[in-house]
Order: sequence, then C-alpha cells, then structure tokens
Amino acid sequence: MGEIENGEADQITTDVHGQKCSLVCECSSPEAISGKDNLLNTVFRNPIYKFYRFPSSDNKWICVREQMAESSMSFHIPKQLLSLYIKEDTRRIEQLKELGDLSPHWDNLRQNVLAHYEEMVSVYQESLEELEKHTGSSFKSSCSKGEKSLEFVPINLHLQRMRVHSQKLKDALYDVITIGAPAAHSQGFKNGGLRRLLSRFEAEKKNTGYQCIYYSPENTAKAKEILSSINHLQPLISSHTDLLLNSAKQHSAESLKDSLKTLSETTERFVRSFKDQLISNALLALSTARPSCANKKLTDPLSDTEDNKTDEQDNLHQITRQDSIPHLSDYDEEEWDRVWANVGKSLNCIIAMTDRLLEQGNSTRENKTECSSEDITSQQNGDWYEQLYPLIITLKDCVEEVVDRAKKSMTFVVFQELACGLPQCLQLTFRRDVVFSQALSGLTCGFIIKLHSSLHNEAFLHQLHTVGLLVQYEGLLSTYSEEVGMLEDMSIGISDLRHVAFKITEATSEDFLPLVTGRRERFMVEVKLPTKMFELLPQEIKDGKLLCVHPVFFNVGINEQQTIAERFGDTSLQESINQENVEHLEEYYRMCIEKVPSACPQLLQEQSDVKELLENLHQNTQAKKRKNVEIMWLAATICRKMNGVRFTCCKSAKDRTSMSVTLEQCQILRDEHDLHKDFFVRALDCMRSGQAQGVLNESDDPEKGCVTDNKPTSRHFYPVALLLVSSHLLVVWLILSLALLLAKYQ
Repeated sequence: MGEIENGEADQITTDVHGQKCSLVCECSSPEAISGKDNLLNTVFRNPIYKFYRFPSSDNKWICVREQMAESSMSFHIPKQLLSLYIKEDTRRIEQLKELGDLSPHWDNLRQNVLAHYEEMVSVYQESLEELEKHTGSSFKSSCSKGEKSLEFVPINLHLQRMRVHSQKLKDALYDVITIGAPAAHSQGFKNGGLRRLLSRFEAEKKNTGYQCIYYSPENTAKAKEILSSINHLQPLISSHTDLLLNSAKQHSAESLKDSLKTLSETTERFVRSFKDQLISNALLALSTARPSCANKKLTDPLSDTEDNKTDEQDNLHQITRQDSIPHLSDYDEEEWDRVWANVGKSLNCIIAMTDRLLEQGNSTRENKTECSSEDITSQQNGDWYEQLYPLIITLKDCVEEVVDRAKKSMTFVVFQELACGLPQCLQLTFRRDVVFSQALSGLTCGFIIKLHSSLHNEAFLHQLHTVGLLVQYEGLLSTYSEEVGMLEDMSIGISDLRHVAFKITEATSEDFLPLVTGRRERFMVEVKLPTKMFELLPQEIKDGKLLCVHPVFFNVGINEQQTIAERFGDTSLQESINQENVEHLEEYYRMCIEKVPSACPQLLQEQSDVKELLENLHQNTQAKKRKNVEIMWLAATICRKMNGVRFTCCKSAKDRTSMSVTLEQCQILRDEHDLHKDFFVRALDCMRSGQAQGVLNESDDPEKGCVTDNKPTSRHFYPVALLLVSSHLLVVWLILSLALLLAKYQ
C-alpha cells in the first residue's frame, strides 16, 4: 500500500490519481492524555497516538488523530466495591445474630447461613488484599482473565478516541470505550451464565418445601431497601432532634423553625418507608420462629389428636408462602400498627409544643419592658428546652422501637432467601458482584470522558440531569460454547447498571479519583471536578442531583463460531436480548421527547431521524437474518445522536473489538466528514495494518508474554464453511488440525 520512511515518526504514503494519502504514525507518547488536564490525566494513563491524513470528497484534507489509553479505573473501582461488599456483608452477619432466640430449626439454618457469609467475606478480603498489592500498570491483559486474584478487574479496559479536523467539522471528538466482556471468566461457564443461573435458582427456590418461607425477589429487594432506609434515616432523626434541642437552648426562633421543618420531613420519610404490609407479615412469620412458638400447635386445641397432626402438616406447608402464614392466637397483629403510628403522634406533639413556645416567645417580647432582659432570657431558655426535652426523648424511644422490630422482621425476610438457596444464593451473589465490578469500572470511565468532552454542550447537560445518561454496549460474542455463558453474565451485569447513580461535586484537592458509596442494587459514584469545570454545570447538578443511567445492550456474533451456532445451534438468547433492549432504547427516546425538547433544539431537529432509525432497528431485531450487523450500526448511530456513551466488547476486547472500532471510525469519516469514496477501504486498511498500528517493543507491549506467535492459531485451520459440506472433510480437518498443533508445540 505504501512505504515506510525512516525518521522520528513512521510515514506511510499512497499515490492515487496523483494525490497522496499520508499517514504519520507515532507508536507511543510520553505526554499526558490531555496536556495539563489533571482530571483526565488521573483517570487515563499511558496514551498511544496515531496521526492520519485522508482526502475528502472536495479534495481537501481530513486530519485524524487516533488515541488509545489505559484507565486507572480498572483497579480503583474494584477496590472500592470490595470494601463496600465486605462492609455490607459484615453488617448482614451482625443483623442475623441480632435476630434473637430462634427455634432449633431456624437457628440451625441461621448458623449455616452465617458460616457461608463469613467464608464469602473472607474471600472478598483476600481479593482486596491482592488488589492492594498490585503495582505498576493499571491494566489487566486478556491472558490474565482466568486469574482468580484479578477476577473483579475488567479486561483490556481502554479509551479509544478519534479527533477529526476537517472543513465540514473543524474539531470533532468520537470516543468509544473498549472492554472485554464483563463476565466471571475465572469461575467458568460449564453451567451457563447469570441469566440462566438466576432463572433456575428462582424456580428451585419455590420448591424448597417447608424448610423456609418463600418471598418473591421483589419483596426481598424491598426488605433490603427498608433496611437501607433504617440505616440512613435513624441517624438523621437523631441528629435533627439534637439540633432542635440546641435551637431551643439558644432560644433562636428562626433556627427552631428550620430545625423543626427538617425533623418533620425526615420523620415523615421514616414513617412512609414502613407503611408496607410486608413488615406486618414478616413480624408474624418471625413470631412463629421463636422458641416459645416451636412447641405450640398452630390449630384449634379442641380438635382431636389425629386432626391436629394433619392440620399441623398443612400449616407447615403453608409457611412456604408469605401470604398464607398461619395465625397465632397470642399474636396481636395490630401491635405493629400502634408502634408505627406512635412515631407520627410523637412528632405531632413536638410540632404542637414548638408552635406554642413560639407564640409564647412573641408575647413575651411584647412585655419584655416589665423585667430585665437577662431574667427573661434565663427563664425562656429553661422553659423551651425543658418542655421539648421529654417529647424528644419520647420520639427517640418510639423510633428505636420501630427500628428494632422493622430491622428484625426485614432481616428475617432476607434470611429466607439465603436459607432457601444455600450455597447457590451466595455463589450467585458473588458471581454477580464480580461481573458488576467489571461493568461499573467501564461505566465510570465512560461517564467521566463523556462529561469532560461535553461540558460546553448545554443540551447534553440538560438531558443528563433531566432524563439521565444513555449508555450503549455493542457486544460481539457468539452464541456458541462458553461465549453463551459470557453473554448471559454480560446481559445481567449491564442491566444491573440501572441501579447506579452519579453525583458531581467540586474537588477540594488535587485528588480527582471518583468515590463509590452505597450497597448492592443502589450504588452512587461521586465524580470530582476542578472548580473551573464545576462552574460550567447547571445549577441542578451543582446542587447534588443524582444522575441516573440507562444502559442498553445489543449483541451480534460475527466470528466463525457464530456461523456454527446459526446453522446447528440456538440464537434465541441473542434475539431476546436485542428485542428487550430495543424496548429500553425506545423508552429512553420517549422520555427525552417528553422532558428535553424545549432546552435541546439539537435533539428536536434530529427527532425524525432518530425515530426512523429506531423503527429500522426494531424491524432488524425481529428479522431472522444471520449476522445482522445492521443492528450494531443502527444502535451506534442512535447512541451518538442522543448524546450517549459507546462501548464495544468481545471476549477479550482485542481482534473483534479492534475490527469493529476501526470500521466504525471509517464510517464516521465517510458519513460525517466526507471521506473520499475511493479511500474508504484504503483508510480502513491503513488503520488496521500492522504498520499503522506501530510495531511495539517488548517493553511497550501490554500483552507481553501472552502470545508467542503474532499469527493467530486459527489461520492454520481450513474455512469452516468448506467443512460443513461433508462429514468426511470434517474428520480430515480434525486430524490435520491436531497434527499442526502437535507440530507447533513440539
């Protein structure tokens, strides 16, 4: 295609119709990724640059700078998540121990659950220690994907950025995050991935007999949410009551009003969070698990012994459903309602007393000329504080009683899921944590780079805090062999990103690394910006509004294994994933149209285009077409038009990913920058060629030691399509392939 000239940088030229298509190639650069930009330099490291120049349709030049960089998020996010997992599971162990005395049956189950929990916490601690020991490059190569000590770290996480300067668009950025499929590679895929395993687990959990009580996944999630609310709201109520008493002691009317308002809002949230029948049912179920109820018959004591045995067996069977828990004659079902209502009554008493004190304060000020100000202040301070103090103590006692009952009942609900499914339940939790850690690392990387490049895009910023961030994953996994399990893991991991929210704060130091807080199913990532960048944000984001995430995932297998799957296997998993995510993407589009148009003229102008693309995408996901790569192109185009973040994934984020990214870059040059039609294939070859990518030294190669031969092993094999013609050819192929492999490794 051209020749390489010696010099500081490689230069490849091609003479076509008297013009030269030139490539200036630099293999690496000691410079930072973005000059003096501390934020990007903190998140992205070890950049490599390539420079290209291609002709456009109007005989002008298109200047392209291609850039790839590693991300420090590869290790930073997993370490924080592991700490949070340890903290959450340790708290769960404490809650299970605080359930109190249980009957022998339930206590045996609890001890079993505690043993498994403690073992899992130990595994998390070992993984965290291994990651803390890691030094050097913040990069996990593909050959390490099976390493147990690095299973929480994403594979080959990189930023791929293309900056284009042309006559049509003076300066345009196109970013893609490339990452190996978020999956539990070290655990294997013999029994499938998360999607299949979770479905099987829920089916088996319903048939556990009388060993435990079955609660639906929705109710179990609700119980965890209530426990989280307790841990968050109880300390807030305590601090607000202290502020109220402090305001009363200082005799500050305005401060008293503000403190009362805050206390009222927090307490009302607290009361609303417990307005659920699930708590009443769980309290009743917990009462049946107490030792005092273990020997009691759950039926009418006047019936004969034989009927009692039959009814007792029926009642034990009924315990497996939360809506048919047996009634106990000595259990007062209205007691919880009274305890719960006492919190509201106590708050009302405080409000009434505060209003009365404020009225008395006003009348006292009117008559203050009758005595000295010092005497009045001393008397008023004592009156306000002394009259509010008993009511505050009552409120705290009521809150404490509600918390004690609610915490134990909700812990009992969570306990049922664990008891019903040991050890599968915690094994699935662990696998899900591994996959989520890899997915969140990539998401954080994508969010930061998108935010940084769009700080001056008012339409995007308005869309971000009004609707949320669109994140589109392009998967290139086949539906054959172990990649089916990867696809099942990846689909759940990406779906779990819906429970993530971002919060942007102003950095108070030079540390710009993001901070992760929260618990499973409700994580928050705090992104810190320098003051100058933070000032560019809308007021809603500055005020700390949480920014939600809308992930969508489309997969199209493109390799030879997918050919086998389409001819002899099953592609229903890929079809169902694509169809589900089209619906999610259409829902996001509807939300944008409803909430954003007035402040986002760009989106309004492209509304008809996006709508047409969505319809086309919907039709393609329904069509029975082999290797329908049109799905990938449509999804990527919609994502860019709707200010989304693009991800491209395959098994290891190498061959298939690089082929997809380079093709997308050339399509962008053609569609957005008028790349000359005669140069499309040449530009693609230029980006994909070994010369264009630069020849890395062993010290520069992040995959050093992983590959001993630059030529992939698959090149020694004959085309699969030819082998499908005859079973005899297939046998010959197997024999020849085995012989070649033996010859290679001898």
